[in-house]
Amino acid sequence: MKEQAILFDLDDTLVHCNKYFDVVIDQFVDLMLTWFSGHGLVAHDIKQKQLQIDLAGIHIHGFMPERFPKSFVETYQWFSGHFNRKMSAKEESWLMQLGHTVYEYTVEPYPLMNETLDQLQQDGHRLFLYTGGDASIQMKKVKDLSLDTYFHDRIFVTTHKTKEFMETIMHEQGFDRKHTWMIGNSVKTDVLPALHAGIHSIHIPVAQDWAYNTGTIDIAPQGAFYQLDSLQEVPTTIQSYIMK
Repeated sequence: MKEQAILFDLDDTLVHCNKYFDVVIDQFVDLMLTWFSGHGLVAHDIKQKQLQIDLAGIHIHGFMPERFPKSFVETYQWFSGHFNRKMSAKEESWLMQLGHTVYEYTVEPYPLMNETLDQLQQDGHRLFLYTGGDASIQMKKVKDLSLDTYFHDRIFVTTHKTKEFMETIMHEQGFDRKHTWMIGNSVKTDVLPALHAGIHSIHIPVAQDWAYNTGTIDIAPQGAFYQLDSLQEVPTTIQSYIMK
């Protein structure tokens, strides 16, 4: 069997991520509804404004950890201006602290993560990790789950996970594109960059994914492209393609 180079996304591909953000956003909404009671503010409007501000921040700051807490503060400031409510430095500080709690949750692997990676190693493939975010936060997840056992020093972390960065990895690593795969949950940062690079791609969507991860697949695959329901299907899918 020809050795494949397999790049895995981390958040919401190998480990849970979005569900922790959802919990903290709900806590933020509860605070806002309390502070703005009597103004007719509803949860949906708070979530939509926070999402709008958060997504806009990605284009400026990428996946830097300060971006998410700042989206709480900027949402609070926007509604304070809209309703002519006096802003409080204490409340803003509280929101920054709340936003940062999302990075304190204990990382939880997706079902059969280890078994999937073990099988791919046993099949003779080289595994790489390609993730977006702050390096210290992402590497803590790697160490907490002993993922360096699989990826060693083959780990790429960037604050801007784009098709340009994917192309840089392709050139620097000298990958044979006919034998290289990208696996992840994000159409925007996993699937589309892989298809633009001419490598194989496996999309594993998650329920109620973050809006940033969505997108339209508007490029024809040059190699394999699969959409799977779970991580554990990856080894047999790759093996079946190779054996064609």
